[in-house]
Amino acid sequence: MHIEQTKIVSIKEVQSHTFLLSIQSEYFAGTTNPGQFFNIKVSDNNFPLLRRPFSVCDVDGDIISFLFDVHGEGTKILSKKKPGDDLDVFGPLGNGFNYSSDFQTAIIVAGGLGVAPFPFLLKKIPADKPVFSFVGARNSNQLITYGIKNTKLSTDDGSAGFRGNVVQLLKNEIHNINGVKKIFACGPNVMLRSLVEWTTSIGIETEISVECAMACGFGICQGCPTEKSDKSGYLLVCKDGPVFNSQEIVI
Repeated sequence: MHIEQTKIVSIKEVQSHTFLLSIQSEYFAGTTNPGQFFNIKVSDNNFPLLRRPFSVCDVDGDIISFLFDVHGEGTKILSKKKPGDDLDVFGPLGNGFNYSSDFQTAIIVAGGLGVAPFPFLLKKIPADKPVFSFVGARNSNQLITYGIKNTKLSTDDGSAGFRGNVVQLLKNEIHNINGVKKIFACGPNVMLRSLVEWTTSIGIETEISVECAMACGFGICQGCPTEKSDKSGYLLVCKDGPVFNSQEIVI
């Protein structure tokens, strides 16, 4: 973990109310793994008081990017930053995806802004392993496919791609995907819960990136507990996650 005063290289609105912010840091770029996150101080004063957590979206050379949408005062302030502005960044935090395990085919499952950690992960998955991506949202205006490849889409209202949720889409397509599969997923808990219930029943290894409110980012505040699957206690999303094997926790 490291705190650094970085410079914003660029910030652009990739679609309505969704922004891609890039900073420059040789240290962070060399120490970050896909699935980890950073806590960012979004203003120069004490409002908002707490840092905000953001998944690493991509790393390119010494440039690190974060994908976020505007849903509160903190992200509203961040969206108004300009290239050249200073940004106080703390990280990398948490544990990322295990992309070196024994699988032949990678499957990406993302709901809404859950696409955020996957551009970086896709760069790390070995080139000889096929990747199939499934991205869902409520409607076509909320679909985000930045940095995702070989993608099939779903929308709840049918305005783009398959009509239904992304788990239903994957269920329909899974028979077309060969090899020993591993699923990497991120999105709303209701999506992850449905996905894990199904993949457990059919025996596909699944890693999930869990979204929740995190205050300190490294476990000291104990504010982000998630129950162990064996009911023996709790793990912390910020310290033990945010990426978990789906069999570790109750989602």
